[in-house]
Amino acid sequence: MTEFLAPALPLPVLASLEVLLAEARSYGFLGPGPVADQIARSLAFTRMVTTVPQFAIDLGSGGGLPAVVLVLAWSDSQWALVESNQRKAAWLEGAVARLGVDDRVQVICERAENVGRSSLRGSADLVTARSFGPPAPTAECAAPLLKPGSHLLVADPPEHPPSRWPAEGLAEVGLVLEKTQVVETDAGPASISCFVAASACAPRYPRRVGIPLKRPLF
Repeated sequence: MTEFLAPALPLPVLASLEVLLAEARSYGFLGPGPVADQIARSLAFTRMVTTVPQFAIDLGSGGGLPAVVLVLAWSDSQWALVESNQRKAAWLEGAVARLGVDDRVQVICERAENVGRSSLRGSADLVTARSFGPPAPTAECAAPLLKPGSHLLVADPPEHPPSRWPAEGLAEVGLVLEKTQVVETDAGPASISCFVAASACAPRYPRRVGIPLKRPLF
C-alpha cells in the first residue's frame, strides 16, 4: 500500500482547532503535551490509507482526537463520532458546530457495543481508534462497523510486542492485520496498525455491553 500524503490544514482552521483542543485539555478530555503535537500525530492517520473514506466512524472520540483533525483534513468525508460519556459527547457536538462541520458529522452518545448492532453495522469505509481501549475490545467493537474490504486504524503504544494483535484472535471477528507502521511527524514517531475487514464480522459480535472488556477474545 502506498502512502496517502497528509493534507495541510489552512492556518485559520489550524488556529481554531488548536483553541478547541486546548479547551478540551482544560476539561480533562485530552492528555498533556502541546496541542500542535497532538494534531500532528492525528494527521499521521492520513498516511495509512490511499483513498479518502466516504463514511468513517471514530470510537471513543473523547476530546476529538484523531477524529476532529481527520474531519478537517478530509473535507469530503462524513463521520460518526462514538462517545459514551455524556459530558464529552456534548462537548464534541459543540466543537463540530463551532468548526462548521456539523452538517457532515454526527456525534453518537452510546456504547460502542450497541452502535455495532445499530443501523451503522457494516456501513463504514474506515474506523479509527486512538485510545478506545485494549486491543481485543477495540477489534471486537470496530469490526462489526466495517464494510468487507474496508480498514480499521488503531494508534499503538510506541513499543509493543507482536503478540498485541494475534492473527487467530483477529480472525474471530473477520480482521487481518495488514501492517503496523511508524509514521514520522513533526511531533516524533506515531505507531499505527492498519487492519482490513477480510470478511463480514460474525453476527454474534459485538457481545453485550461490557463483555468485550471483561472477557476479551485475546
